[in-house]
Amino acid sequence: LVFPSFEAAAVTDALGALHFNKHLRDVLALLGEGGAGQAAAAPTAQLGFEPAASAAALVEAAAEEGLWVGAALQQPEGDDLFSSCEQPQIAFANGTQLALAPLGEALPLLMALLERGRLAAMDVKALVEALRAQRSAGGCSALEGDALPALLDALSAAVTAQGADQARVFDCSLAAYLLDSARSSYAASELALDYLGASQPQGDDAPSQGAFEAAAAQALVEPLARAVAEDGAEQLLYSVELPLMAVLARMEHTGCQLDCQLLQQMSAQLGEQIDELRSQIFQLAGEEFNVNSPKQLGTILFEKLGLDVRKTKKTKTGYSTNEAVLQKLAQDHPLPEKILQYRELAKLRSTYLDALPKLVDPVDGRVHTTFNQTVTATGRLSSSDPNLQNIPVRTELVRPIREAFVVPQGWVFVSADYSQIELRLLAHLSGDEGLVSAFNSNADFHAATASMVFGVPVEEVTPEQRSRAKAVNFGIVYGQQAFGLGQSLHIPLAEAQEMIDRYYAAYPGVRSYLDATVAQARETGYAVTMFGRKRHIPDIHAENPNLRSFGERTAMNHPMQGSAADIIKMAMIAVERRLQEEGYKARMVLQVHDELDFECPLDELDRLKAMVVEVMDNVVQTAAPMRADVGVGDNWALAH
Repeated sequence: LVFPSFEAAAVTDALGALHFNKHLRDVLALLGEGGAGQAAAAPTAQLGFEPAASAAALVEAAAEEGLWVGAALQQPEGDDLFSSCEQPQIAFANGTQLALAPLGEALPLLMALLERGRLAAMDVKALVEALRAQRSAGGCSALEGDALPALLDALSAAVTAQGADQARVFDCSLAAYLLDSARSSYAASELALDYLGASQPQGDDAPSQGAFEAAAAQALVEPLARAVAEDGAEQLLYSVELPLMAVLARMEHTGCQLDCQLLQQMSAQLGEQIDELRSQIFQLAGEEFNVNSPKQLGTILFEKLGLDVRKTKKTKTGYSTNEAVLQKLAQDHPLPEKILQYRELAKLRSTYLDALPKLVDPVDGRVHTTFNQTVTATGRLSSSDPNLQNIPVRTELVRPIREAFVVPQGWVFVSADYSQIELRLLAHLSGDEGLVSAFNSNADFHAATASMVFGVPVEEVTPEQRSRAKAVNFGIVYGQQAFGLGQSLHIPLAEAQEMIDRYYAAYPGVRSYLDATVAQARETGYAVTMFGRKRHIPDIHAENPNLRSFGERTAMNHPMQGSAADIIKMAMIAVERRLQEEGYKARMVLQVHDELDFECPLDELDRLKAMVVEVMDNVVQTAAPMRADVGVGDNWALAH
């Protein structure tokens, strides 16, 4: 290819405006090599790494001048610039200078920034969590006692009082997440390159990771804040995500009480069941083999037992023996079903029963999960280390795991769960009169839908009709088509399509709304929630019909699932505010999908239940009102 002359400045401005700095030099080099024009050097922001007199002096001067100070955890990394430390420290940067402070000295500096300065970080909550982890490791006496609770109080006060015009805490990853929730990384090196045109220095004399992150965080505030404002996401950042970050930091600090002895007993019992299953597997196979080896299992199933190889695929390492394959083979022989049972029990034991006790904090005897705000594309939270959102709630096999989440003596576990929130949002967003009326009548919603879809009085709806109507209700929310509905209900494609057609005939406003939502996404390239949370959907313009269909389903679902995520976040913020302002001893400990969980003293139970329901029901006004159901028990399982 031969390119004509071009204006390097124009190319630079255009790509920079789109935050394509990562590829800017490559594009300019390509154009320059192929044509007469010469590629100008791409702009690069200069991050300041000059040593300051002290971290205290740096923070004090910045606070007096109203400047942002970037902060990051500095782990010992060897002899690189600003990393000659044997213990973790905090790196502070004010734009031109940088300084390190041991954790004991850094804590009051962080407090000062929260109370009368301006704190920026790539991930503020991770910074707080790192301090808690160091406290648990026993490496710093300054972090003991009330030090961390005081820091959490200061963080809550700072993010609650702030707005776009008087921001005092800025989280770069949260801002970037609102701009693009599908990014693969919110690391300092990625954001600095995209928004500053600055590459992370490399080599022996390069600044340490903590130094770079602190400097990048301080420099990223202005471009990210400007981009958030231009994208219309200021309200979400300053009134939802940042206040929620402080709520989650407190929940992570609080943790959950775990009955490790119960988990050990369950692990031993499950071990006996696993051993029995293994014996049955060997008997059915006619020999002993490594049940955990897909290769050996494939040999047994397809070569020794001669099962239908058309139901699997040949891979580089042998026959595929994944769950879908085993389910097909289970129709022909009892061994695949035993393998499925074995895998389920083995995963349950290793993932939860044996792993959870190892994650208990030795200082307080509690397990502290991490809540992630920048992982899902929908805006929903996720959790990790451990992942408590993946524990099924209504499966008898795993129900005992939730029984191990207990409360102190004289306390109870309280669980508040939004009822059918996404369906209520579908009614609100579509404005369909029949759907809104079905919710406002306080009748059985799925039975009401079955009545309309099957043309029978509500009192004559059969359990099977209700079950099918329920599948259609939730399938519509997720943009499910006839093929998917037919598979889930095990009915012919034509029958599934007829059910969907009946549904849209009963609720015509839903069809119109979903069509309009997809059309808008095609025009704009994104879907948006009630509160302005955007999800960019490049697949909606894909030439591949499967990808395009996925994009259309995403466009249908995001306004409901994303709005549900926004509402539960706003409810968490409002509930936590009431807990603090009204002096509750009760504390919020978990958030799982549409559910909030609390530890509560018995003498506060009635007051807490009433307050939580009031907040969750009224945090947003919709045509089909929000409704929260509350359960109480001695443990997490009994609260459902």
